[in-house]
Amino acid sequence: MTAAGSTILLLIGTVLLRLTVSGTYRRYVRVGMGPWLAVAGVTVVVLGIVTLIYVLRRPDAPADHPVHAAPEDVDEIDDRVHPDRIMIGWLLLAPIAALLLVAPPTLGSFGVSRSAAVNVHAGGAVFDPLPHGTGPVPMTLLEYGQRSFDRHGSSLAGATVELTGFISRLDNGGFQLARYQIACCAADAVPAIVIVEGVAGHPPRRDAWVKVTGAYVRGTGALPRFSATSVLEIPVPNEPYE
Repeated sequence: MTAAGSTILLLIGTVLLRLTVSGTYRRYVRVGMGPWLAVAGVTVVVLGIVTLIYVLRRPDAPADHPVHAAPEDVDEIDDRVHPDRIMIGWLLLAPIAALLLVAPPTLGSFGVSRSAAVNVHAGGAVFDPLPHGTGPVPMTLLEYGQRSFDRHGSSLAGATVELTGFISRLDNGGFQLARYQIACCAADAVPAIVIVEGVAGHPPRRDAWVKVTGAYVRGTGALPRFSATSVLEIPVPNEPYE
């Protein structure tokens, strides 16, 4: 382990701790993984400190400059003392250091049209009707889609529903509302999409997070439809993924 490798470990652990303490990790993984990321960050930081101290105190620690050896000993030279490899090791610090300064945002509309939407037709579950007259019922986009295609939305009939997501595409008189489903992290994210209709005036900008209240409307096609009575722009939720 060289000084560069030890420093990389130290920075990786620092990045994990920064993402966990600031809550930014929610942009990339499930909220429940926060404590495990904190433990991993502390472990990697300690490992980086220990190895860095070991490298600096080692009497035969490789210097960051070329090593001259006899031709017959060239094959036995440790890769750690090769100057080119040392430089490459230090260059690996650049992307890690960048993460300390700028954290990428949550997944947005750019990936919605470039990935397959979650299949809301799958499964054979039969939903019970929603209660009437109790105010808007908060619901995930995935559940709304499943209910929409279950017996032509009979469980949604007459109920007021509240959906939360970001605007992925604007259309005349409406927009597409989307929110990603993740099993573990953003790498396996799949969007759930609902077409929102009946929007009065100009809808919020693309990628804006909104809370939409309305009711089920029957439509054709692969995507469920929703008739909006109100659209309220909101900040990005603490849990951006469903």
